[in-house]
Order: sequence, then C-alpha cells, then structure tokens
Amino acid sequence: MRLPRWFYSELLGTFLLVFFGCGSVAVAVTMGSLVGVFQVAIVWGLGLSVAIFLTARHSGAHLNPAITLAFAVWTDFPMRRVAGYVAAQFLGAFLAALAVYLVFGGAITAFESAHGIQRGALGSEASAMIFGEYFPNPGGTALSEKSRVMVSMPRAFFAEALGTALLALAIFGYIARQNDAGPSRGTPLAIGLTLTALICLFGPVTMAGFNPARDLAPRFFSMLMGWGTQAFTVNGTGWLTVYILAPCVGALAGGYAGKRLFE
Repeated sequence: MRLPRWFYSELLGTFLLVFFGCGSVAVAVTMGSLVGVFQVAIVWGLGLSVAIFLTARHSGAHLNPAITLAFAVWTDFPMRRVAGYVAAQFLGAFLAALAVYLVFGGAITAFESAHGIQRGALGSEASAMIFGEYFPNPGGTALSEKSRVMVSMPRAFFAEALGTALLALAIFGYIARQNDAGPSRGTPLAIGLTLTALICLFGPVTMAGFNPARDLAPRFFSMLMGWGTQAFTVNGTGWLTVYILAPCVGALAGGYAGKRLFE
C-alpha cells in the first residue's frame, strides 16, 4: 500500500522536532554542553521551525496530535485523516527517540555510571528525562519528596494545558489570513520562537511537552530500553493526564480562541 505524502511529511517533521529536542536534552543532561533552559529551548524551537519549513507544503506541519485534534474540530481539516496523522506523528517521535539513543547511548550509560543511577530503579528519571517528561523537571537528578511538593499533578495539568493553549493560539493566529501579520515566509520561525519562549517559562515546571506524541512515543521507547515501568510510574498517572490529556484540552481551547479572535 502506498502511503500519502502527508503521512511521510508528518513522520519526517515529527522526527526532526523530537530528534532536535530530545537530542538537546541528552546533550544537556549527559555532557553539560547546553547550560540553562534557554539553550535547550532554542534548539527545540529551531527544530520545530526546520520541521515546518520542510513539511508544511504537504501536510500542514501539525507534528502534534493535540494540534491535529484542534484543526479537526475548529477548521475544515478532515476528521478522517486524524488517525493517520496521529500514527505518523507517533512513529516519527519513536524513530527520533531511537536515533537519539543510537547517538547518545554511550554518553547516557556513562552518565548513569558516574552518578550511581540504576536504570529502571527509583531515581532513574534523572536519565529517563532524556526521552519522556516528568514534573517537576528533574534536571538530571532524582526527584526528591521536597521537589515533588513544588509541582502537584493539578498544577502540572494546568501548566501543560495553558502552555499548549498559548501555542495553539499562536499557530491559529499566525496562519490566519485575516491577520495582517501572517501567514508569511517567516511563520515557521515565528512558531518556533513561540515554542522557545513557552519552554523557557514552563520547562522548569513540567519540561514543557505540549505534545502527546513527543512524550508518549519516547517514553515508551525508554521503557523498552531498560527504564521499564519506572518511565510510567514516577508521576503516577501523570503520563496520561498531564502529558496526553492536558495538551489536547489546551489545544482545543487555544484553537477556539484563535478562531474566534481572527475569524
């Protein structure tokens, strides 16, 4: 069966986004080459811009199941394509996680050895964060009870929903023909910079996922690579509520606001 071009575009675009992003986290955690949230955030943002520049013509460059859902609900994007888009996004994110591991696997192992981290045991979120997301941001160390108090699950849910809502609002605004400022050739860069700014704000709280495929596919990959169920139990059901449901709720809210504002 020959797959449509939009499928390959979504797969490639999501692969690029997650490879740039998770790669930057790997470099920051294991090598200390990127210091501070901005240096990681700008790589995520530029990765998103590159992905949009390359794939927008054929698929619209959703690269995010939550954004695809918002387009299906609030625009004329065909609902019958949602499942295909989501499948392509998850596959692209999974392959990106594999690529990150093939490049940085040695550095990850050395980091774990140097810090006494037993992969799959309590505290191994210090290295698992290269793939999945946790709250609060582990920052390359094990989460303590003191740090967990800083960000409760409801607070994390709100942060992910709000961040995704602002991202969706920006996307709907940037591509609205009723908006004199867009769309233009600079729109992919504007969206990437928006993501950069949002990660700078929300990254220390929840690692700023805003994208179910970006979180779940690499998280599942990390489970297969030795982190086991620890990848899904660090924050209880947070992997589902905070990193899958909250972005979908936020994208629907932000898409609605953008549609009302610009149409």
